[in-house]
Amino acid sequence: MAHVGGRSRVARRRVFLAEPAHQAEVLKERNMSFLALAAILAIVAPISLLTWSLITADRSTRKRVQLNLGLSKAIKKAPSSVPELVVGLSRRSLPTGYVAWLDKKLAGAGRPKSWPMEKVLVAKPIVALCLIILGLLAFSRALSPQAVLGILAVGAAGYFLPDLLLNNTAQKRRKAMHLALPNMLDQMLISVEAGVGFEGAMAKAAENSSGPLADEFVRTLQDIQVGRSRHEAYLDLAERCGFSELRSFIRAVVQADQYGIAIANVLRSQAKEMRLKRRQRAEEHAMKIPVKVLFPLVITILPAMFVIILGPPIINVIRMFS
Repeated sequence: MAHVGGRSRVARRRVFLAEPAHQAEVLKERNMSFLALAAILAIVAPISLLTWSLITADRSTRKRVQLNLGLSKAIKKAPSSVPELVVGLSRRSLPTGYVAWLDKKLAGAGRPKSWPMEKVLVAKPIVALCLIILGLLAFSRALSPQAVLGILAVGAAGYFLPDLLLNNTAQKRRKAMHLALPNMLDQMLISVEAGVGFEGAMAKAAENSSGPLADEFVRTLQDIQVGRSRHEAYLDLAERCGFSELRSFIRAVVQADQYGIAIANVLRSQAKEMRLKRRQRAEEHAMKIPVKVLFPLVITILPAMFVIILGPPIINVIRMFS
């Protein structure tokens, strides 16, 4: 028995001595895996950045110069460049209605020069692929079906991330135009009553203002100058901006132009209506404030008040019964 007890003590001592060595090996393996992951990221990130810069390079100026020099045939014969190929594959892989929806969102966002349709179509699969690769690298040592599903979900979220950004930009831009419309109508009314024409009043209001609505007015005037009819230019303005107040204003202007109604009367009534709606929106927001304040009040302030008011009596009651 003494011999057996001695062996067990020796075995426990060996296990105790072996534990630090095992921990050191585990830490060494973790450090090596972290270094391997960092090395892979150091290789993948520059390659992805280089690919992105090559794909999204702006070649519109070069195409314009070639077209002006009479080299349009060369442009048609060489559609196999990497950006056009990737954009073509992205367009074919998406439904036609979805591409039209993206184009509408881009129009609502003001068609930013840094994000044309081609760049959006290329960015969607690249972002999804990069997120999936990063997820596979992060869970490469413990890859399970749940981890695969999570990685695919993250990739799908990355695929639709440009859509969310476009939608958010379009909403902010629409809100800014919504707030600027009454002031623009007041300026146009002053100009029309002073004897200026409707297009001149639009130009004056756009010149004396800033923001997305002024930019849309300038674009509408440019459309009229290049030969589009007033009816089409105004309806296109309402379609691009996409909120009900401007649609009703454009509808009233188009009807006044068709039936020969004095535009000053239309502007006066529309400006009065817009001011009334702006005041009603302000009152509506003021009415919503108590409801919005109620939730943080219940969560943060009332518990502290209950502790201060009911704390001492509860302590006294506990002392009495203890």
